[in-house]
Amino acid sequence: KFLFLAIFWPIFLALAICKTFTVHSLYYKPRKLTRILITLYSIFCSKMLPGIGLFGTGNLVSVIVPFLREKGFKIEAIWSRTLSEAERVSKELNIPFFTNKIDDVLLRKDVDLIFIMCSPNLHAQIAVKALGIGKHVVCDKPAGLCQQEALKMVRASQYYPALISILNHSLRFLPAFIHMKKCLQDLYVGPKIHVIDVRVHMGSLIHTQYDWLCDNTMGGGVITLVGSHVIDLITYLTGERAVRVHSVVK
Repeated sequence: KFLFLAIFWPIFLALAICKTFTVHSLYYKPRKLTRILITLYSIFCSKMLPGIGLFGTGNLVSVIVPFLREKGFKIEAIWSRTLSEAERVSKELNIPFFTNKIDDVLLRKDVDLIFIMCSPNLHAQIAVKALGIGKHVVCDKPAGLCQQEALKMVRASQYYPALISILNHSLRFLPAFIHMKKCLQDLYVGPKIHVIDVRVHMGSLIHTQYDWLCDNTMGGGVITLVGSHVIDLITYLTGERAVRVHSVVK
């Protein structure tokens, strides 16, 4: 009952206000009442949404920050490996706090949701620590450098089941793959798939300078960055788990 009241008290309040303003309609016109209720609802929703701390300053950050703000989230802090890079991106995206220290973001009281979009060699470290102190986590793929790091993240998420812990495999939500899954479910290619051959054609990972994207010891490289998406897509499309993966880079 307490949870029900905690969630729905704004609705009860709004209904009470509506009733009161209906009686005194001489003082409050309906349009003005609507604007007041919308404002109250917006304030309530903004208080409910968690503040976000970002780890990483790559191209994905400049895409996701406007999207999150459009949905009503506040970006409270950003982290980068270098302080100068963190400062540059914080100014570009109007983020109030920047740092090159992991704990400076994780320990902020106004940050409840962590987005991890840095090099994969730091994914497990940040995610496990964030979950351990009660922060929600959305982590970019891959989960880590190896199975051991991935298992650490899984165990941490299972130990704190009340917290959100999501690995971002976003390609499965593209309309083309959603349609492909429907075709497979409708047996468009037959009742059973025995062999799946995936071929990916892409350009170089090197942009203006050499960085972690080209370093497999930090989680870079085509097999790690793209291969993780491929494995997830096959799992999503077929509903079966891969037991062995063979890949070739040319």
